[in-house]
Amino acid sequence: MYKHILVATDGSELSNQAVEYAVALAKAVNARITAIGVSTRDSGPADRATKHLEIAKDIAAACRVSCDGLHIEHAQPYQAIIDAANARKCDLIVMASHGRRGVAAIVLGSETVKVLTHSSIPVLVVRPKQSPLAFLKGS
Repeated sequence: MYKHILVATDGSELSNQAVEYAVALAKAVNARITAIGVSTRDSGPADRATKHLEIAKDIAAACRVSCDGLHIEHAQPYQAIIDAANARKCDLIVMASHGRRGVAAIVLGSETVKVLTHSSIPVLVVRPKQSPLAFLKGS
């Protein structure tokens, strides 16, 4: 199954749910994780991205899943995610999606949609819902 999962995080509650999902999946299939945070020049200081990656690493550590953190500054976050997944030989990308539809989706754009469109690596999209880590409590 999967050996190396890349999970994108921006520190939002929804992206933390994606991290939890990726960790639960990695635990189930004995895979490792790379958490990636991508910032642009306009997205704020890099220390914020570092904090988000630490949260992801803490979630993974609590479940005894190996997790590396990777921060990249790039003008096109979706491309940075795809490039990192390819460079690290990941076999799955996990990302969150707010599920916007219609004009909001067109106007706002979506890094998740761009990754889905351009990636040759499978992409698992996590929607808002209950934490998948509940089943790991007994592990």
